[in-house]
Amino acid sequence: MRFSFIDAKKAEFPVARLCEVLAVSQSGYFAWKNRPASERQCKDMVLLAHIRERFRLSRETYGSPIATTMPWSKRCSRRSNLS
Repeated sequence: MRFSFIDAKKAEFPVARLCEVLAVSQSGYFAWKNRPASERQCKDMVLLAHIRERFRLSRETYGSPIATTMPWSKRCSRRSNLS
């Protein structure tokens, strides 16, 4: 959570200062930044792309009840933490 905040605000403030204020190391931030996505994150990104495409094709009218009836929805729960 702290590292994602630093990443979002790095254009406004120096990374060193953000790390100091949030009590994290710069090396920790850069290790997080350069770490490849986990298998779970990759699967979530694919699933999110499916959901967004289905929503777009429905002219942005369908919500989670319709999305959870799609064939690929069996691989996830309705409460998946996707953004």
